[in-house]
Amino acid sequence: MRCRRLLFGLILGLSAAAAQAAAPALIPLPVQLVEREGRFAVGPATPLVVPAGDRAAQRAARFLIDRLDAVHGPRLALHTGAAEPGAIALALDPAASVAAEGYVLDVSPQGVHLAARDEAGLFHGAATLWQLLTATPAADALPALHIEDAPRFAWRGLMLDSARHMQSPAEIRRLLDQMALHKLNVLHWHLTDDQGWRIEIRRYPQLTRLGAWRTPPEAGRDGEPARYGGYYTQGEIRALVRYAAARQITIVPELDLPGHAQAAVAAYPQVGVTGRRPPVSVDWGVHTTLYNVDEATVRFLENVLDEVMALFPSRYVHLGGDEAVKDQWRDSPAVQARLHVLGLKDEDALQGWLMGRLGTYLVRHGRRLIGWDEILDGGVPGDAAVMSWRGTAGAVKAARLGHDVVLSPSPDLYFDQLQSNHADEIAGRLPVRSLADIYAFEPVPASLDAAQAAHVLGAQANVWSEHMPTPRHVERAVFPRLDALAEVLWTPPARRDWPGFLARLPAQLARYRRAGIEASDSAFAVQPQFDRDAALDTGTATVTLGNQAGYGALHYTLDGSAPTPASPRYGAPFAVALPHTLRAASFADDGTPLAAARTYTLDAATLRSRLGTELPNCPGSDFRLRVQPLPEAASLAPVYAVNVFDNCQRWPDAVLDGIGTIHFELARLPRNFQLAHEAKLVVQRASDTPHGELEVRVDRCDGPPLAQVPLPDPATTPARFTLTAPLPAQRGAHTLCLLFAAPTDGPLYAFARVALQPAAASGTAKP
Repeated sequence: MRCRRLLFGLILGLSAAAAQAAAPALIPLPVQLVEREGRFAVGPATPLVVPAGDRAAQRAARFLIDRLDAVHGPRLALHTGAAEPGAIALALDPAASVAAEGYVLDVSPQGVHLAARDEAGLFHGAATLWQLLTATPAADALPALHIEDAPRFAWRGLMLDSARHMQSPAEIRRLLDQMALHKLNVLHWHLTDDQGWRIEIRRYPQLTRLGAWRTPPEAGRDGEPARYGGYYTQGEIRALVRYAAARQITIVPELDLPGHAQAAVAAYPQVGVTGRRPPVSVDWGVHTTLYNVDEATVRFLENVLDEVMALFPSRYVHLGGDEAVKDQWRDSPAVQARLHVLGLKDEDALQGWLMGRLGTYLVRHGRRLIGWDEILDGGVPGDAAVMSWRGTAGAVKAARLGHDVVLSPSPDLYFDQLQSNHADEIAGRLPVRSLADIYAFEPVPASLDAAQAAHVLGAQANVWSEHMPTPRHVERAVFPRLDALAEVLWTPPARRDWPGFLARLPAQLARYRRAGIEASDSAFAVQPQFDRDAALDTGTATVTLGNQAGYGALHYTLDGSAPTPASPRYGAPFAVALPHTLRAASFADDGTPLAAARTYTLDAATLRSRLGTELPNCPGSDFRLRVQPLPEAASLAPVYAVNVFDNCQRWPDAVLDGIGTIHFELARLPRNFQLAHEAKLVVQRASDTPHGELEVRVDRCDGPPLAQVPLPDPATTPARFTLTAPLPAQRGAHTLCLLFAAPTDGPLYAFARVALQPAAASGTAKP
């Protein structure tokens, strides 16, 4: 009997592997998919049938029809009644042999039947049908197949930060539609922070009258708006909650406390520690403003939670708990007296007490607290769930203590991390988290045993919006990494397959284009590699082409025309004489574009220049951002690389033979970063002129300047400007340290481009 079971398991495994190799373009990949002979023809007259009185099936059917219309897919006619031959039939079936949220889908030449034992499963099955019906722009038939499917995790989420930059209700609905089609079921909505309070609380109108608005740095200058902000009315929130629920998505609200509270304290100073009214912050980073811990503040927070719970029926309410710098509590005699009366040992325990009070309040109302993993530091209520963001250690600790956990580690699942180091990548944080990185993430830490692993509810990606001011930025950051996340959270690990995922992704990228979703193509963008210095010496560049994913057919041109599948296909490195314009793009096997064409100018002037985003940090700090000032954010470029701790970058191995000057294209940026206790790490350099200098040092970043040029007065010059400095004669290759000796209470400076110019071109003598 045991041998027969092993043989049967082997046959099933081989069948599953074969099915996966030729799987239809479904993301996430179903748990079980068996392809069969034949196809089911679909046309304008194809009926979509639901049983009379089956409202769940009707809702799923209407969603399917609406989503097909959104991408100009096949038009189906909704009918009520018994299933009939030649129809697509949807129905709830309490006897369906699938898990919660699961479904069974059968496609034969005679018809399609979708069944589930709950509405969520029926809805997820409709999303699978949508993908089958939109696999190609003119899909007119479905492949015969059998699918049995259910999710791996109960929490399959995405966190959207609307506090730093807002999204309109229409933009959030658009995101919810895509989440539903990816079978995600939790939108964690970050609604309050230092930079804005976004939820209408009628008992406390100042929260939105004052706390929802900030005055940006350099307001009114260079196109900077005089005021930024807004909030969601209770009517808008209720409508969004209903919209999400109709798509089987729960919206979990977050009110961050006791830190990230500056906007609330700006509205009601009495709930702060000092009693003074701070401004709504214009700075990113870690602030020191905290809520008070007196009874009046606790009642204020409970009153706010009353209105939050009335708006959001979700079981969980997120109360933050992260990055609460305790300086104000330590310095306040009243808070210290409170700590003593409560018999607590320290400020971390005081935060634990506050979380416990509010967690108990939520429990009395049938809700449950969830918070970032710092809530573990001061003791956390036994029924609270923990969201692990500081890596996975918090998840491990919480699960071992018996708490349910959601994995959301930084930087692994932070969608504000850059997707590549490409020159045209949008603003965000480093290090890079690519499409492949997201796909490789495993939500269950390996150190947990089976009982502890059962506490892992699932995972989510976080979309922090400091550097995402527009919906285009959000879409580029989220898609297609959301596809990778969806498969991680739905599909069993043994079924996941990176090459298979890549093979299924072109159809999804085409769906995005048809829906008007601006998905990133960073994983497939063609990047050339060649030795710039050798090309300058010989007048010829030997070019190697590739892309991040290592997928697709790469085609290129050398005459400036747009590459197509008919253009030369890259197979091996090739030589290009200078000057030339190289354009390259990647395509799927069927000719579907995977990435837009990139253009590279191969000439002496370009090879002697570097973009600021290409210049690495100087030694000592690996912190790095790509930022985009708000007035420029109507587009996705330009972006500038900055290190807020050390305003210094390097040009390694710069060949200086015959170079007479160095030319800088620069941007002046607001230094709007709060660093709390890390402010002491900021490098300060003495300056000789009122506004500081730009210095060029050779080989040693702490050495004497090779060249120096004063920075202009910020009050009288535009935010983008140029400087040129003569370079004394040098031979050979050297590392140039390019740094700003400027007051650290003034602006940041960033390089757009740096160019070395020959002595003959600059009018200086050659070495």
